[in-house]
Amino acid sequence: MRTQVGIIGAGPAGLLLSHLLHLRGIESVVLEARSRGEIESTIRAGVLEQGTMDLLNEAGLGARMLAEGAVHHGFELAFEGERRRIALTELTGHSITVYAQHEVIKDLVAARVAADGALKFGVTDVSLHDFDDAPGTTRPRIRYRHEGFEHDLECDFIVGCDGSQGVARGSMPQALRHDYQRIYPFGWFGILVNAPPSAHELIYARHDRGFALISTRSANVQRMYFQCDPKDSVDAWSDDRIWSELHARVDTLDGWQITEGQIFQKNIVGMRSFVSTPMQSGKLFLAGDAAHIVPPTGAKGMNLAVSDVRILTAALQAFYEEGTSDKLDRYTETALKRVWRAEHFSWWMTRMLHKLDDTSPFEQRLQVAELEHVTTSRAAATALAENYVGSVAV
Repeated sequence: MRTQVGIIGAGPAGLLLSHLLHLRGIESVVLEARSRGEIESTIRAGVLEQGTMDLLNEAGLGARMLAEGAVHHGFELAFEGERRRIALTELTGHSITVYAQHEVIKDLVAARVAADGALKFGVTDVSLHDFDDAPGTTRPRIRYRHEGFEHDLECDFIVGCDGSQGVARGSMPQALRHDYQRIYPFGWFGILVNAPPSAHELIYARHDRGFALISTRSANVQRMYFQCDPKDSVDAWSDDRIWSELHARVDTLDGWQITEGQIFQKNIVGMRSFVSTPMQSGKLFLAGDAAHIVPPTGAKGMNLAVSDVRILTAALQAFYEEGTSDKLDRYTETALKRVWRAEHFSWWMTRMLHKLDDTSPFEQRLQVAELEHVTTSRAAATALAENYVGSVAV
């Protein structure tokens, strides 16, 4: 087989890259280990920045997002028994949309199928070859097994969008690779609830007992989280204990309470910050979680993947239309500017809102002082809002 761009991974990064390249007349093949049903049913949160919303609309992918997503013009910070609003649109002129990641994936898969895009699900035994530009090497190749047969996919470029455990990052030359990581000493206990929304916008709560987040999935399904020990067991938390903890952390002194309902899913997720550099080697490029991970506090994960794809699409377009490779050569440098900005914001939000093992009573009061500052100073609130809605263009 032969294509221009071989893409590993059918998550948001891989699928969006394939579709954007298609719109520019560039061929690609997407290889995915899971089935279509699996990628479309794996429920993950989705807060879309203004730039992500704009790009999906420009690419003809935003119809369901516009119809079913919830546009939020602000969010709330809860602390010391009060809720205070960060007015995103008023402060920045931009907004966010709450639209789950698996719904974005459904839209992307449908678009690629409608365009007769080359999508191969259930691929195994993937390995990458000849991407390092060594003298005498042939074109880059992806070797894989599909439906019982071995295949070689020859391409001009390989893009790894296969996540933190995928083969692409592991194929980067170890002598060049440098990983930066911060593992947090806590996790998030998440629940899905059959209930009406507790509030019209997201609530980020800081409490001496730990962090909590109240968000919405639909008019009837809500997503809630609270900080926990990452080694804790889901079985140790009864429904009554969960509601007691959430009420303690989020309810306010004026009598407002979160809305309870039937809990139908429970899980615990770990928290870490991670960046692997460089994001390219020869004809191999990394995008999304294959190159970086952020804690979900800043709502940056999928948006960073979209940012990578936007940069890489422009670079590949310049290569094929103009014969220039300078944008490809600068991909790591360009992408990492946005990545490290988002890493810092996510770390800062996490540090400000969570109970940390090394947080003394003194530091706890500093957290409250910082929250007071960002909710009373227009300049501080604007800085927070600008980071939250994200870079509109790269």
